[in-house]
Amino acid sequence: MVHITEDLIRRRAEHNECEIFSLEEVSLHQQDIEKIEHIERWCRDLKILYLQNNLIPRIENVGRLKKLEYLNLALNNIEVIENLQGCENLQKLDLTVNFVGRLSSVESLKENIHLRQLFLVGNPCTLFEGYRKYVVATLPQLKCLDGTEVTRSERIAANQGLEELRMRVLEEEDHYLWKTAHEKEEEKAKKKQAEESGSSAGDSEEKQEQLTELEEERREKEFWHTPCPFTPESRLETHRHLEAKRRAKEKGNEKKVKPPKTLITADGRVLNVNEPKLDFSLMEDDNNSRIVLDLAVYRHMDTSLMDVDVQPTYVKVAIKGKIFQLVLPAEVKPDSSTAQRSQTTGHLLLHMPRAQGEIKVTKAAIHPSKDDRRRRRSPDSKKRERSIPERLEVDASGTVDIANIVTRPRTVEGPLETSGWNPSAAAARLDDEPSEGFVDDPDVPPLI
Repeated sequence: MVHITEDLIRRRAEHNECEIFSLEEVSLHQQDIEKIEHIERWCRDLKILYLQNNLIPRIENVGRLKKLEYLNLALNNIEVIENLQGCENLQKLDLTVNFVGRLSSVESLKENIHLRQLFLVGNPCTLFEGYRKYVVATLPQLKCLDGTEVTRSERIAANQGLEELRMRVLEEEDHYLWKTAHEKEEEKAKKKQAEESGSSAGDSEEKQEQLTELEEERREKEFWHTPCPFTPESRLETHRHLEAKRRAKEKGNEKKVKPPKTLITADGRVLNVNEPKLDFSLMEDDNNSRIVLDLAVYRHMDTSLMDVDVQPTYVKVAIKGKIFQLVLPAEVKPDSSTAQRSQTTGHLLLHMPRAQGEIKVTKAAIHPSKDDRRRRRSPDSKKRERSIPERLEVDASGTVDIANIVTRPRTVEGPLETSGWNPSAAAARLDDEPSEGFVDDPDVPPLI
């Protein structure tokens, strides 16, 4: 059920800068409104009110609209003309295709002295014998009835037999009301029986979802092909049936929200993704120390539909919301990277310089370490190595001059010789002339 709200009226009052207190015209047609409310309090200055093609069953809450001149209530569920006496300036009333069966209710319009046009086409009362004459005679202020002008001679003829005409109209009215009440009772009984058996076309939406497609199709066909009286209740039931079908269709066509695409795993590993399914090539330009990505983007696609994001270890390109992501073989500089479109092919070219200090992994021969060699030696080789004494290898290409390693200090006797010093001669002199206080100890081994 749709209610008349302040927001609804403001949205319909755009021509009045969304101000409703001074509104003179408002259109609330085709809103599925089932009750007239609040309008007489919010819009006192209304002159034109459109409420056609709704589900309104009664004319109410418009008696305070003193300035109202035109009221359109066509295609609703109104059965009685009432509560319009307060609309002092009402000039036109449209009740086309409603359910007005009480023709005598037009007498309530006698006080609307400015009423000039009345439309009752499509109502059950128009089938009564003497309908037009009765309305013309009852409302002398009318100038036009159902789009046909009321002539002076027609009005005179209608007034001649008004009392007799009124009696006949009341009889037909009573017969119509009895017939309508009887049809409503039968319809309620059928509906109740159908609901109890579970074969009613008005099942709840939850129930309909459980039905099979064949059963649903059968019920739909039965609903539209089963004859029913044209009453406000049947029109309301048809509307609710269509509304339920529309909601079910929207629910069926509603796209399921896809979970977000995983681009980086929980452990931080970047994945390769190619949602747009584009061809690409990744090349390493060793001369310029950079990596080049050639992405075969659609030739006529606007560049504004692409979003490029270069990271040190991967590159991501969003193309109309679809993600292309590729892990790079080496670390690059995002700030120095460039993106260009080819004017001939439309391809997207990304030039990404390598980061400084980045070590490129290359294949090299693996040499066994010293420990590995030791582990691989046999026990016999280890024994041989232990039997061979370690020797210090000295380069025999020349003698080592140790004379000038340390500067010799001067003595009292005189300067020492700076060159030509012979260690063997010095040892001979020491043997020939032992120093003072020298003690020859036999336990001390001789010098070699």
